[in-house]
Order: sequence, then C-alpha cells, then structure tokens
Amino acid sequence: MPMFRKKPVVIEAVQFDGTFASVEGMLIPSCSQDLGSSTLEIETLEGVMTAQQGDWIIKGVKGEFYPCKPDIFAATYDPA
Repeated sequence: MPMFRKKPVVIEAVQFDGTFASVEGMLIPSCSQDLGSSTLEIETLEGVMTAQQGDWIIKGVKGEFYPCKPDIFAATYDPA
C-alpha cells in the first residue's frame, strides 16, 4: 500500500477559551456566538461547525476557518 506524508504547512490558529474575544483577532468572516454561550458557530467549507471551549480555530491554506479538537491539534501541529 502506498504511504503519504502530509506536506509541512504553516497555519494560523488560536485556542477558543469560550469567549468571542479569544478568536476576534482571527477575523473570521462568518461566525457567531449566542449571548451567554461558550460555543462558537463557524461557517466552514463543509457547513456550519460548532467549536467548544478548548478547541483550536484554524485558518486553512486557502483562508478557510474550521475548529479542531485539542487532541487532534496536538497530534498534527507543532509550534512554528
């Protein structure tokens, strides 16, 4: 079976702490947070996804945004 390695790509990401202020600097074009909620709704290429407190918000290589669970983020990314 052929094997493949993910290309090294530097991405922008911030960890969502449950407040909109924690992701405000990412300038996400389509996201919302209900008053009093600790989740964030992000419009992604696959549809609307919900980020929970502790999730990472990633800006992809084409400028798209999406949430990523902390364990997946830790297994996939290193500080640049």
